[in-house]
Order: sequence, then C-alpha cells, then structure tokens
Amino acid sequence: MTTFNNPVDTWNRRYATAQYIFGEMPNVYLQRQAAHLKPGSALSVADGEGRNGVWLAEQGLQVDAFDFSPLALEKARNLAQRRHQSVHWQCSDWQSFDWKTAHYDNVVGIFFQFANPEDRAALFAQMDASLKPGGTLVIQGYSLAQLQYNTGGPGKRDHLYDEQLMREAFPQYDMLDLKTYEEQMDEGTAHAGISGLLGMTARKR
Repeated sequence: MTTFNNPVDTWNRRYATAQYIFGEMPNVYLQRQAAHLKPGSALSVADGEGRNGVWLAEQGLQVDAFDFSPLALEKARNLAQRRHQSVHWQCSDWQSFDWKTAHYDNVVGIFFQFANPEDRAALFAQMDASLKPGGTLVIQGYSLAQLQYNTGGPGKRDHLYDEQLMREAFPQYDMLDLKTYEEQMDEGTAHAGISGLLGMTARKR
C-alpha cells in the first residue's frame, strides 16, 4: 500500500524507473466513457506518467494536466512525444494549480485518492468550479471493497469512495454512470489484480 506521509518523495521513488508503473494505456473506465466526453478542452487531475492525458489528446481534445512529481511528468512528456500528441503539463500539487473558473469542457480524475476527507472536499470543489456548465466530469477510484485486496490504493478507509459520497459531493450533476464494482485490473504493476472500484461520469447542469 502507498503511504502518504511524504507524498512527493514517495511518488518520486516509485516513478524512478524506466517502466511506466501504471502502464502506457489509458484507464479502462475512462475509455468506456469516451462517448460522454464533450468536444473542446479537458483537464486531467494528478495525471502521473501521462497515460490519461495523452489519450484525451488522442480524442482530439486540448488537454491541460498536472502532477506534483517532476519524474512522472518527464515520463509523461516522453509518452506524448512518442505518441505524437501535445499536452500542456504543469508540475504542481492540486493546492497550487491554477484552477480556472468554468474553463474546461471535461474534467477527469483517475485514482487520485491521496486526499483525506477535508482535502478531498476542497479538491472536488475546485474540479467542479473549473468545469463549464454542460461539461463532463469523469472520476475513477477505489471503493470500500478495495480494503479486501492488496492491489493498489491508499489502504485508508476514509480515502475511499462510495456512491453516496459522490452524489453528495456533486449534487448539481446528472449522473450518466455511477457504479461500484469489482474487476480484474491490468494497468501496469501498480494496478494489477482484482480490485474494488467506483466509476462516476456526470454532466454538470
């Protein structure tokens, strides 16, 4: 399980390998929601090694993405170059990122469960504020069932998701897809094996 006492050091150590620890292909849930993405722009939150930001660019979107690990972003830029895509990355934590109000047509957050409940509420609020009315929000994370497994995630109950949490966090959204499920994951060495998951795709009113 990942520890979050010194998060930048922890993640830099994990990323300090030529291997893409989450793989080079996009998150499976995100791919499944492609039809709900709006044309235009997208923000990928805590984009890590770039697999999701690059894929969003491949869908024809103008993509901004950020992560606080410079090692991750170096790998992300290399991935984009190899795939002939352009993504605007910023090395930043979520607190320092320039959240532009009603700026993006899509906001995507995939496995960013480093935040405790207080920080998560603030982060969710920033994601909401940065999304245009009518825009699409896609979130994938671990559900409470993930506590049964050792296949990724923070291993902290209050960092995990359930459907009630998501509905309460985003009351001004129409839920296009909201489900908790278990599935075999094969997204690099960091996300491998049966996992307890939550997926949410929602349209901002």
